[in-house]
Amino acid sequence: MKITDRVYGNSEITEPIILELINSSALQRLKDIDQAGYFEPHFPGTALSRFEHSVGVYLLLKKYGAPIEEQIAGLIHDVSHAVFSHCIDYVLSAGSGKEQNHQDNVFEKFVKKSAIPAILRKYHLELSYILDDKNFPLKEQSLPNLCADRIDYSLRSAMTFRELDDEKYFLDHLVAQDKKWIFTDFESAKKYAELFLKLNTIYYAGLPSAVMFQTVGDYLRHALAQGYISEADLYTTDKMVLAKIKPHTKNDPKLNLLLERMQNKIGFKNDPNNFDGEVFCKSRVIDPLCQHDGAVKRISQIDSNWSMILKQESQPKHYFIKFER
Repeated sequence: MKITDRVYGNSEITEPIILELINSSALQRLKDIDQAGYFEPHFPGTALSRFEHSVGVYLLLKKYGAPIEEQIAGLIHDVSHAVFSHCIDYVLSAGSGKEQNHQDNVFEKFVKKSAIPAILRKYHLELSYILDDKNFPLKEQSLPNLCADRIDYSLRSAMTFRELDDEKYFLDHLVAQDKKWIFTDFESAKKYAELFLKLNTIYYAGLPSAVMFQTVGDYLRHALAQGYISEADLYTTDKMVLAKIKPHTKNDPKLNLLLERMQNKIGFKNDPNNFDGEVFCKSRVIDPLCQHDGAVKRISQIDSNWSMILKQESQPKHYFIKFER
């Protein structure tokens, strides 16, 4: 299988197990799950799929020599995402917007019900080993550490949002050493951390994201309450859910209003004194390792200002959304 990836360029995938996993229904479904949730009304032309990101994490791990088991773990890490990605945290998991962890909470159960276990058994791999993140430090790390997941979605979204012209700069200054991601110098590490901070401020945890989470959450919760869709539908695709709800719009004024809000057809502002909805957004900030003066250090150990940024930006963003009508 030959693919052209916007971050890593041209690649050919030949490993039979990887090809089977990519062609499984669990991975193919992700082609119709938006990476950001429902960003198109707010940032037209920036749609990314969870499938593209998942394959990207695999390609990144392969590029840096991670074991095949870790490549597999990276490839399947997002299969349990429901429709509209992290918007589901504002539908099913009350209060989880601060962490956006619904997908992680259902991951193991979802995988076990898919074709993935049978594919792994065919190639003599243990499902329990693949599901245990402790085995794969390059693939997954807690914030503010770097991991393949974080590296891929940041570079991919930076290119999509036109915040990055040359992704190769960061890849050329990044090494996988002692099962850690390390930049080769402080300058490249700081530039990457600043880019990530910009992405978080404007996109990942910015006001448009808060509005997206609020409006998609309201829309889907109403559709569930009215019986237009079921919880099972939330694990199909974005398009399928929208298509199933659409026929009810004409006869349900509230649904129509919620749809207009979701499609960004109604103005909004952040007003703590007069609001329709209170929204928390998970905030992401990183503190990369880099080679500096003959040692491996974090940015915060070199630049004291970064420690202040870490403390401030690690807290969930809090918004008070007021719609014009």
